[in-house]
Amino acid sequence: MNEIMIVIETEINPTENPEKVKRAVENIFGAVKFEVQPGKQGAQLVARTQGKEGLTKLYNLLRRERIRDATRRVLFEGLENDSITFYLNKQVAYAGHVSFSEPTGESPLGPIKVRITCENPKEIIDWLAPRTT
Repeated sequence: MNEIMIVIETEINPTENPEKVKRAVENIFGAVKFEVQPGKQGAQLVARTQGKEGLTKLYNLLRRERIRDATRRVLFEGLENDSITFYLNKQVAYAGHVSFSEPTGESPLGPIKVRITCENPKEIIDWLAPRTT
């Protein structure tokens, strides 16, 4: 697997503690580089990481929670050219768990958007969420 870039974005609503939003991201992706930008209603948190190391915590969570088949389906739905895009529930991530979400309407505080870009995204899907049957 060549260069893997992971960009994580989420709104920080005016009612949210920015440190808790950062923690939600770190609970899923570990150490990432944060950047806060002006957003629609508050601020936009953008986090970046790269390589398989940036996905190791997610990899381990998927095994612990035994949701690889569901993950595989969600990742293939978000596959487009050289990237995979999916959304996570922010509150569940803060609790240290993985729950996939829709881009809008499903999570009251808004989702965490994840975009993984690499040369061969199908290889990443096979590594993160191999078939279990």
